[in-house]
Amino acid sequence: MLSVKQELLAALAAELETLSPGAGARAAFENPKVAAHGDFACTAAMQLAKPLKANPRALGEQLKAALEATPAFQQWVDAIEIAGPGFLNIRLKPAAKQQIVREVLAQGAEFGNQASRGENILVEFVSANPTGPLHVGHGRQAAIGDAISNLYSTQGWKVHREFYYNDAGVQIDTLTKSTQLRAKGFKPGDECWPTDGENPLAKNFYNGDYIADIANAFLAKETIKADDREFTANGDVEDYDNIRQFAVAYLRNEQDKDLQAFNLKFDEYYLESSLYENGHVEETVKRLIANGKTYEQDGALWLKSTDYGDDKDRVMRKTDGGYTYFVPDVAYHIQKFKRGFSKVVNIQGTDHHGTIARVRAGLQAADVGIPQGYPDYVLHTMVRVVKNGEEVKISKRAGSYVTLRDLIEWTSKDAVRFFLLSRKPDTEYTFDVDLAVAQNNDNPVYYVQYAHARIQSVLRAWQEAGGAGLPSLKDVDLSALEGPQAQALMLLLAKYPEMLTAAAEGNAPHDVTFYLRDLASSYHSYYDAERILVDDEKLKLARLALVAATAQVLHNGLAVLGVSAPERM
Repeated sequence: MLSVKQELLAALAAELETLSPGAGARAAFENPKVAAHGDFACTAAMQLAKPLKANPRALGEQLKAALEATPAFQQWVDAIEIAGPGFLNIRLKPAAKQQIVREVLAQGAEFGNQASRGENILVEFVSANPTGPLHVGHGRQAAIGDAISNLYSTQGWKVHREFYYNDAGVQIDTLTKSTQLRAKGFKPGDECWPTDGENPLAKNFYNGDYIADIANAFLAKETIKADDREFTANGDVEDYDNIRQFAVAYLRNEQDKDLQAFNLKFDEYYLESSLYENGHVEETVKRLIANGKTYEQDGALWLKSTDYGDDKDRVMRKTDGGYTYFVPDVAYHIQKFKRGFSKVVNIQGTDHHGTIARVRAGLQAADVGIPQGYPDYVLHTMVRVVKNGEEVKISKRAGSYVTLRDLIEWTSKDAVRFFLLSRKPDTEYTFDVDLAVAQNNDNPVYYVQYAHARIQSVLRAWQEAGGAGLPSLKDVDLSALEGPQAQALMLLLAKYPEMLTAAAEGNAPHDVTFYLRDLASSYHSYYDAERILVDDEKLKLARLALVAATAQVLHNGLAVLGVSAPERM
């Protein structure tokens, strides 16, 4: 049907060009808001009426007659109807919709994918401080980032997944001090370990049990591997630097286990400390000063970020000589650009909203050729977790939050991914643990996966009864697929590639979950309306080809989300 649509668009473009030179380039079909109105809608007559000084309905009648005379419309279109002030509602012949089944079966796992565009994109996500296990907010970010990466891959981009480690700064000092105290035998509740929420000093320590685990491993002089580097503890509780390196490595290793449980792999782990070690931060600051984009005031160095739309100028270097956190961010994004990534997408929590303007201001002030609006940002809200009807806020392992691994252990990797992707990133979300493990139609991931498993069961029954196998379905006669449920299912299959493109352009993986639920619903309606394994061989093969194509699209869509497509449930 995609090829059919292209033929019809080409015919429409030619007729529009005849009516008004240049109009052909804007040839397009829309999806009718009401399915009963037809399969495609065209508003060209209303758009051209004013420049042509014509009555839109009369122009619509003229365009309708011209289109009905073209070979493409004669072959594939059943009827064109004029509606309202000049809408063209187009109804396709069943044979036009049936073409999508052949296209899906021929392309298989590649259906919906676009050709390589020869461009690189970097998607940075999770990027958690190595100060504790990954929490459910990181989990939402992991699901969103991985799905967005997969979406861009379907559109021909070469995707680079990157995790940025903030392994420098105050939080790392807090981690080190907390580990050192535990290694010395102190614990939360001791006088030296303030826990009063109103006491600012209470923020100087991490209370989770994982800190004790790090301290014990340090005293045992264990060796920890983090990415491609190894760190060995010397067990000396006074060696602050060794404690720091070991604690960071330990937690990077722990976070890697969280990511493995989520079946997520990164192409690169980029260390904030490397920006200082390699001189990128100092180089960036010097460039901003040389460009005249900074000034000294009250003992601090300021960036003239208001020159680039920020609501106020920002401190770059504090009175104590340390840099504010957005400065290494600017240096980091300059390096992203220099590494050849023409497009960059950052997945971050909504609490990072304030950094967008200052980072972009710093990049423009640096004047290294980076386009305005670089990088793109996708901001997400945190996640509430409800279990047994009550909100869960604390994990003993983490000390103050539910971890990603907790959620996976309570439910499954598939449920966590699908659920965390089922809403727009910037909307509040409550993760219902009980719903995530329910085996009924109220559970969206179960509902979609069950549709796939249900189809596989039908295909197995056919093959066990002597069926020729899936390859044979690519060339069967599909003319029997004329029922309303079959027609609706085929029309929905045809929308998959356009849905993928729109979801990638909008950084909207939730659109994929919506589509898959609609597709599963359409399949279940079809299954309930028409028996598939009938005695009529021609009818049976046509129906098997349709459900096999549906299973393929369900599989492809779930793969974009990083969710499995089980063959049995």
